Amino acid sequence: MGWAAVTAALLAATPVFHTQGDVTPEQALRAEAETAWKELEARYVAEAGGSPAQAPAPIRLQRGVALSAQRNAQSRPGLVELRQSTPGVLDARLRLALRHELAHQLLWWACPAASEDRLFHEAFALVVSGELPEWRAGPYQSLSAAAAELGRSQAVDTPRARRALARILGEGRGFPQALSRRLRQCQDGARWTVPLSVDELADVTVRAATAAAVVVSRHSGEVLLSEGEVQRALPYGSTLKPFILAGSPAPPPVLAPRAGVPEWACGERLPKQVDGRTALLRSCNGYFLDWEARGGAAADFGPWGAVLAAVGLTGKPADMADAIGLRSTLALSPWGMAQAYRLLAEARPELVELMKDNAARGTLSELPASPAYAGVATKTGTVRDAASRPQYGWIVAVDEDVVAVVMRPGKMPRSFAGEVPKVLARARQRPGLEAARVQVLGLASASEVEAGCRGAGFAVEQGVPRVAPQGFSRLRELVARGPALCLGSPWRVRVPGLPSEGRDYAGSFSWSSPPPYRPPPGVPTTERERSARRGSDFLFRTTRLQYTAGVVAAEDASLKGEARVALARVVAHNERNAQSRHGDRPLCDTTHCQAFRGTVRVRPEEEKALGLSPLRWRQWLLFSQGGEEPWRQVRPRARVEGLLGQGLAALRFEAGRVSFVRAQQEAGATFDTTESLPCEVLRSALKLPSCPRVASFDGADLVFEGRGRGHGEGLDVEAAKASGLRSEELLERAYGAERSRGSSTVKQAP
Repeated sequence: MGWAAVTAALLAATPVFHTQGDVTPEQALRAEAETAWKELEARYVAEAGGSPAQAPAPIRLQRGVALSAQRNAQSRPGLVELRQSTPGVLDARLRLALRHELAHQLLWWACPAASEDRLFHEAFALVVSGELPEWRAGPYQSLSAAAAELGRSQAVDTPRARRALARILGEGRGFPQALSRRLRQCQDGARWTVPLSVDELADVTVRAATAAAVVVSRHSGEVLLSEGEVQRALPYGSTLKPFILAGSPAPPPVLAPRAGVPEWACGERLPKQVDGRTALLRSCNGYFLDWEARGGAAADFGPWGAVLAAVGLTGKPADMADAIGLRSTLALSPWGMAQAYRLLAEARPELVELMKDNAARGTLSELPASPAYAGVATKTGTVRDAASRPQYGWIVAVDEDVVAVVMRPGKMPRSFAGEVPKVLARARQRPGLEAARVQVLGLASASEVEAGCRGAGFAVEQGVPRVAPQGFSRLRELVARGPALCLGSPWRVRVPGLPSEGRDYAGSFSWSSPPPYRPPPGVPTTERERSARRGSDFLFRTTRLQYTAGVVAAEDASLKGEARVALARVVAHNERNAQSRHGDRPLCDTTHCQAFRGTVRVRPEEEKALGLSPLRWRQWLLFSQGGEEPWRQVRPRARVEGLLGQGLAALRFEAGRVSFVRAQQEAGATFDTTESLPCEVLRSALKLPSCPRVASFDGADLVFEGRGRGHGEGLDVEAAKASGLRSEELLERAYGAERSRGSSTVKQAP
């Protein structure tokens, strides 16, 4: 039906309103009634899908002579009685009462089959009259207490009953689905055999869900395990209470429990004074409600509200009852909850540390499964229906490497506490989940590095999250005051000279300036080499598995099979034994350490490598591209002498070093001196493919010849490809014992 047709139908369906002079001004009252009726019928048409065919009967509006002190209006079909406080004034109270009674009149006309269903009538009138917020105001009332109040009320239009009904109607946002279904039943002309119930009105069965579990890496952000509808938003119970503590501007107070208040029933032997730590571990609803009443509590989660909204929280809490899940007005998915806890663990580690006591002193204590939670921070949440039955049970678990969120429908968290350690164990079947740190992008100017987050980017400053700019922004500014995380996606990083689309970095960035680098005396280095050896201001954290895969891809993306497994084992070993490269700082991402150009898709070989036992050596292990492909390159003699000194006469390559003879003059006499440097110094400075085997003088040039690529020590990647050996054999061949390297010399120049 078009809008014009709907408007015409509504005008035709407006009843005639009669007044008799005892409620004034009469014309304004009739106009108010006509406007209210059109709005009410428009809501009916929108929810029921149509309007009754017959026209409504006239309705008389008059002063109520027998209204009780608790009533502002009452009605029966065709008659509305009103209390007017001030003659001639249609104040807000009277207008609201008129709309409420006209809602009943509309149902008597449009849905006569439901005339005896008092709960349906009163619920519809409360919702469409606009008075629901007024009845929701005041002290918190639990859903079960509201249901009990309605169950024992003889009349549902008393103040106590309306307050309880408003509590139940407040469980959802928008028009209640239970009322929409019943209005469609009216329009279809179906028989009204079963009256509306409190359980149906609470609408808990409509959102029934299957079990769900998700595990996310704290370091890389990747989803390690996913079961069920992890993206489906559901009421979350008490699971977001830590974000209230994190987001509140003042420290949590010490409060005295109130005896006899159900929300203060927080387990046995509750202390006489309850602080924030105890309230969180015991999940004391009364504490958070009283904290809000006292002032200083972030019922909207403070700065963490933006985080929760970014990961899918369905709205902003109206009050503390919304925030702590006592009302099921808001919802969040297991995936979104895991992402939010990942950021919380980064920004507020002391709060997560506190939650490690939950299995000993909190809601998961004194269970057979409690010992399995040693070292794991947890938070539980329960969503109940009007009969106090569990609808959803939640457990969030955070350890040093992962965040797990497990939801079970129809269960209390304590009843499935034994399942969560098993979920964690299944996720940990993937090896290399521990943290790996690397200095990155040190060869680029820090002011030129840009990062963008395609998910939800946040920078942390003194424990407080701030939203990262949309698109690309300078990474230095993002991490100037704390770490930066991208929730739901890797960071995308770009610098001048790289492809414009940039590289993926699945993990977190932070800022840490390295000390100045001073090259050893007598060792020539270029500016680029000094930058590489200095390290970087940017620290990147990801998982050891992601780091290993990134290095292997950067060193040789074509590597496969056992040779790739061998190289991956060496890369992971070196990350564990990095002290020889930058002291107490992490590895760099250049060939001075191990090349790393961002995170990539993990291959089975890397997973296999990190699932094997760590290597037995305790020092840094060298590797190179290697191979036997011959090469020949020419460099100016002056450039070589600039590195090794004037008067160069002979070079000899042996055991990874270059020995050279220089002719020197002193006091009129000429004599030769022999010196030695690591061959890698010469190779790197001259940009030679590998350490040469021979060199010869050719006038103003030196001709270098060799085989393969790299420094030629440790694991020879090209040889490993061709060997057909298992990774253990390749590693024993490369590092098992010292071997002579052979030597070559050059004759003295003529």
